[in-house]
Amino acid sequence: MADEDLGQEEKKKGGILKWIIILVVLIALGVGGYFAYTMFFAAPEDGAATEEVVDGEQEALESLEGTLVPLPVFLVNLADPLGRRYLKLGLEVEVRDADVVAAMTKYEARIKDSLLLYLSSLTYDSLATMQAKMELKQEVADRLTQILGRGSVLRVYITEMVIQ
Repeated sequence: MADEDLGQEEKKKGGILKWIIILVVLIALGVGGYFAYTMFFAAPEDGAATEEVVDGEQEALESLEGTLVPLPVFLVNLADPLGRRYLKLGLEVEVRDADVVAAMTKYEARIKDSLLLYLSSLTYDSLATMQAKMELKQEVADRLTQILGRGSVLRVYITEMVIQ
């Protein structure tokens, strides 16, 4: 009888110890997951004031409706080490008025040159995320604004994108 009681006590202790270990492992995984999320996936809070200014400008631009101007499809080699990847990109630009459309025709060579140089400097990894695609649109808008003048470009739309 004493042996039976001793065997049951060891089973109880082993069962409790097993649950404590499982609980500690789950807590460690939860804490590790939280830190991994905050380090790699959460948006950085630096520059919050500048984002508010940019958001204000974006809201002002979004209230305007302009003319959509399609750009020619760009086909460029990406700046990857092996040089075997390419980007095919179709864009449409929403501009303020007909004067800007005329300016786009006038400066077509400068626009193509600027965008081709920028696009060919990108890598496959730099285009992999949604945030990277939004930054691509912003950079294209900035380059067009440098050529066409401030306030001329309202929005840039990606109409076709193939990365291989």
